[in-house]
Amino acid sequence: MRKLGVVGIGHVGSTVAQIIVSQGLADELILVDKNENKLAAEVLDLQDAASLLAHHVTVRAGSIADLADVEVVVSALGHIELIEPGGDRFTELRANTPEVQQVGSDLKAAGFNGVLIVISNPVDVITGIYQKATGLPTNQVFGTGTYLDTARLKRTLGAALNIDPHSVQGYMLGEHGDSQFAAWSTVKVLGQTAEDLVTNYGLDLDKVANDARVGGFTVFDGKKYTNFAIAHAAVSLAQLVISDAHNQAIVSHYDPNFDGYISTPAIIGRDGVVGNFDLTLTANESELLKKSAETIAEKTAQQLK
Repeated sequence: MRKLGVVGIGHVGSTVAQIIVSQGLADELILVDKNENKLAAEVLDLQDAASLLAHHVTVRAGSIADLADVEVVVSALGHIELIEPGGDRFTELRANTPEVQQVGSDLKAAGFNGVLIVISNPVDVITGIYQKATGLPTNQVFGTGTYLDTARLKRTLGAALNIDPHSVQGYMLGEHGDSQFAAWSTVKVLGQTAEDLVTNYGLDLDKVANDARVGGFTVFDGKKYTNFAIAHAAVSLAQLVISDAHNQAIVSHYDPNFDGYISTPAIIGRDGVVGNFDLTLTANESELLKKSAETIAEKTAQQLK
């Protein structure tokens, strides 16, 4: 039986649940939230929706203890109301930390031994806090990181060149935040490099990278939250786990070089991060990755001092 769980049923968590139900990705979906009235309403709404679908999904409210035997838990808890337009995701760290530590401790007490996918911001730091609180191996705890930022890079490049984003290869690396960067040495579009795109199309690479970097805040400015893209990102990663895909994806996972979580490509399968591969980066890109890791550490120290 495919059992999945979602913790935090706000804008993002409820959208994650809706995608799982609509696509029939679980036999049983357990939702957990401290707001019992909101939780009950979302469960009932999803149960009504499930009754209209061709496949069967059991949706129910539960506690952290009920997540003991699920394959994947998605953490979508957060306090997005603390972020100002154009602000920093680290604004949520102080509020999210005690809740994440409690959820992680409760998952450990429940005996959870599946894969934990973290959306909660600031995702690189929160993912590390979850790993310590749960005591799970580092490979079983990873965050969405720049998976969505990379999709935004592909969307931005695709729009600039009038091609489908699926035709774009390449990565946004580093922090899911201001210090992320486009690794242009990894980018290929219809066989052309980033340098080719500048030469042949006059593309402004700095503008493209910045548009991808601020994409989330552009959405936030208009609706005061984000949900669709990040929810699809989390569900897409969950699918790689439950199908044991052994597919590459850029996620925030533990990097011993920085003794912390940061986004670089990994191989995702049933046990979470089942493999790594080294990108051949330029000297400048390697330095930007190092600086991004330092930025994460510095912001964490500032927020939690």
